[in-house]
Amino acid sequence: MGRWTNQTTGTDFVLLRLFHNIQAPNLLFSFIFLMFLVTLTGNIIMLILIWLDSQLHTPMYFLLSQLSIMDLLYSSTFVPKIASDYLSGKNTISFICCGIQLILFTTLCGAECFLLAVMAYDRYVAICHPLCYSVLMCPTVCAFMVAGTWQGSLLNALVHGIYTVSLPYCSSQEIHHFFCEFPALLKLVCADTIHYETGVYVSGVVFFLIPLSVIMASYAQILSTLLRSGSNLGMRKALATCSSHMIVLSLFYGTAVIKYYLPKAYHTSELDEVVSVFYTIVTPMLNPLIYSLHNKDMTGALKKVLGW
Repeated sequence: MGRWTNQTTGTDFVLLRLFHNIQAPNLLFSFIFLMFLVTLTGNIIMLILIWLDSQLHTPMYFLLSQLSIMDLLYSSTFVPKIASDYLSGKNTISFICCGIQLILFTTLCGAECFLLAVMAYDRYVAICHPLCYSVLMCPTVCAFMVAGTWQGSLLNALVHGIYTVSLPYCSSQEIHHFFCEFPALLKLVCADTIHYETGVYVSGVVFFLIPLSVIMASYAQILSTLLRSGSNLGMRKALATCSSHMIVLSLFYGTAVIKYYLPKAYHTSELDEVVSVFYTIVTPMLNPLIYSLHNKDMTGALKKVLGW
C-alpha cells in the first residue's frame, strides 16, 4: 500500500530511452532525422500528385491520400519532440502534452487500422464486383467511410487519453519510452488498473481484430475470384494492384502484433523501442516508396509533372 500512497504532485513526465545508453547517439539522431525528411518529402509528393493528376481522382487514390496524411501526422507527432529533447538536452513532457501525444497516437493507430480495412474493401469491390464499383465506392460513400474512421478513432482516443492522464501517478514519473503510450504510462499508475486494461483490450479488439478480419475476408474473396476466373493476365494485374497494399498491411500489422499481442515474457524495453521506432518512423517513410515503386499510375503522374 505504501507505493500507492506515494503519489507525485509534479507536472512533468520524464521520457527515457531511444538515445539512452546508445554508443553513437549523434549517428542515430541523424539517421532518424533523415528518415523524417524522407517521410515528409515522399508523402507530400504523393499528395501533390494525387491532387494534380485527374487520372488519380479515384476512390483508391483518395484513400491512399488519407494514408499519406496519417503518415505525415505520425512522424510529425514524434520526431520534432525527439529532436527538441536531443538538441536541448531535456527530456521532460508535461501532463497536458503527454495527453495530447497519447490522443494523437491512439487516433492515428485506430484510424489507420480502419483505413487499411476500407482500402482492402475497395480492392474487393473493384475486383469481385467491378460493375457495381461506381455505386458501392462513389465519392459520398468514400467520404462517409473515411470520416467514420477519423471520428470513431478520435472518440476512442479522447476517452482513453483523458482517463489515462487523470489517473494517480507515483513519485517516479520516468517513462521508459521515447513517447507517451498506454503500456508505458500504466506502469507508473498508483492504482489497480485491471478493469481499465480490460477496456483497453476491448478497444484493441474493435480497432485491430475487426479491421484485420475484414481485410482477410476481402483478400480471401479476391483470391477466390481470381482463381475462378482462370485468367493469368487478370490475376497478374490484380496482384500487381494489391501487392503494395499487402506489403503495407504486413508492415503495419506485423509490428502491431509484436508490440501489443506478443506475450509479456517476450517483451523487453529495447524490443518495444525498436518496434515503436519501426511503426512510428520507419513505416511512414516506406509507405510512399512502396506505393510509388509498385504503381505505374503514380510513376506516370510523377513523370508527367516533371515533364519526362
